[in-house]
Amino acid sequence: MAWIGLDLGTQSVRAVLADAKGRVLSRAARPLTSHRDGVRHEQDPREWLTAVDAVLAEVGLRDVDGIAICSTSGTFLLTDRSGRPVTPALMYDDARAAARRAQIVDADPDRWATSMQPTWALPKILDLDLTDRRVAHSADVVAAHLVGHPVATDTSHALKSGYDLVAESWPAAAFGKLGLPLEAFPEVVRPGAELGRTPDDIPVYAGMTDGCAAQIAAGALAPGAWNSVLGTTLVLKGVSADLIADPTGAVYSHRHPDGGWLPGGASSSGAGVFTELLPGADLDALDHAAYPVDAVIYPLTKTGERFPFVAPQAERFTLGSTPDVMYTYSAVLQGVAFVERLAFEHLERLGADPVRSVSLTGGATRSGYWNQLRADVLGVPVELPAVPDPAYGMAILAASGGTDLAGTARRMVRVDRVLEPRGERLDELYGDFVAELDRRGYRG
Repeated sequence: MAWIGLDLGTQSVRAVLADAKGRVLSRAARPLTSHRDGVRHEQDPREWLTAVDAVLAEVGLRDVDGIAICSTSGTFLLTDRSGRPVTPALMYDDARAAARRAQIVDADPDRWATSMQPTWALPKILDLDLTDRRVAHSADVVAAHLVGHPVATDTSHALKSGYDLVAESWPAAAFGKLGLPLEAFPEVVRPGAELGRTPDDIPVYAGMTDGCAAQIAAGALAPGAWNSVLGTTLVLKGVSADLIADPTGAVYSHRHPDGGWLPGGASSSGAGVFTELLPGADLDALDHAAYPVDAVIYPLTKTGERFPFVAPQAERFTLGSTPDVMYTYSAVLQGVAFVERLAFEHLERLGADPVRSVSLTGGATRSGYWNQLRADVLGVPVELPAVPDPAYGMAILAASGGTDLAGTARRMVRVDRVLEPRGERLDELYGDFVAELDRRGYRG
C-alpha cells in the first residue's frame, strides 16, 4: 500500500510517494513562477496543473491507494460553475485589498476584530465580482483537476476565506452584510474526507494548508508536542483539546482532523533577514564557527510583527554591539530563538499545554549550531524528523483516510535526531530583549 502527498508551494509543486512503514518510495518536483507587482502577487493556475501532471507521472500512479493535497494558506481564485479558473490565483501574501479589512471587521467585530488580517483571502474576495463564479483554493483546483469535477474545500484552506470553524459553516449573517452570496462559496468538509476519484479509481482526499501539512510530517499531533517551522519566517503549530482564545489576535487555530484544535501563529521574523544583513555570506562557514555572543538582533524581515504579538509598527533592532560578521550572524540566531521562546510563553499563558518537545522543520534546520541553540533557549528537547516535507504530511493524511491521523503519523513518522537542552538559556540577555520589546510598546 502507498499514498501520494502533493505540496503546491510558492516556488514549486512537490510529490512524495510513501508506504505504510513511512518509507519514501519516490519523489518529484517541478518549479512554479509568480508575478509580483507592488503589493500584488499572482500565479497562473494552469501552471499548477501542468506541474501536477508532471510530478504524478514521475512518481507513478500504479498501486496508489490515495492522494491528498496541501497548498499555501489563503491562496485562492475564482472559477466558473464547472470549475474552470476564470481569474489568476491571488496569493497568500497579496495585500491589494488591505483597506477592505475595516469593512469586514465592521460586519462582525466579535468574529474578526482580532483575527482578520489584511492579506487573508476574504478582503480580496470582497473586491471581486462573484456573479456566476465560485471561490476555490489552490488545493481545490488541483483536486478538481484530478477527479474531473468541482470539489468541496476543507476546513483548513477555508479558514482565511472567512469560514467559521466553531460553527462549521460559512457565516451567513456577516456575509449578508458584506454582500457576499453564499452560493459562491464551496461546500466544506473535514480534512481526510474523500472528494472524488481519479480516472484510475484513486481516491483524492481533502487536504490541509502547508503549515498543517508540515506539522503532520513532524508528527506533532498530541498536546504538548509542537512543530516549529523556520525558514524565511518562523511558524509554530501545536495541539490543544479546546479552542485557545487570544484577544491580541496573534494566535489562530485550525481544526485537528481527529478532534480538538491546532493552535499556532506565524511571525514576521526569521532567517530571511540574512539576505539584507549578510548578503553573499557563507552561512555554512559561519555556522561551523558560531558561538554565543552578548548581543541580540530582533530579526524582522519587514516592518510589522504578527506573532507572538501584533505590532504593525515593529522594526528590527539590535541590543549590544555586532563588530563583525560572526557577531551579526550569532546575534540573529539568538534573536530568532528568543522570539520562539517568547511565542511558547505566550501560548502557555493563553492555556496551551506546557511544551514537552518541539519538532524542528524548515530550511534553517541545516544549521546544527542553531538547532542546539534553540533547544538550549527553549529548555526542552528538539526533534529533527527524518522526512519533514509538507508533501510527506499529505501522504500521511491520505493514508489515514480521515481516521486516526495521529495514530497513522505514529506509524509513519521517524525521528532522525533528538537534541537535549544543555541548560544554557541565555536568561539575562533574553530578559533584556523582552524588556526592550516592552519599552518600544510592541507587546501592548
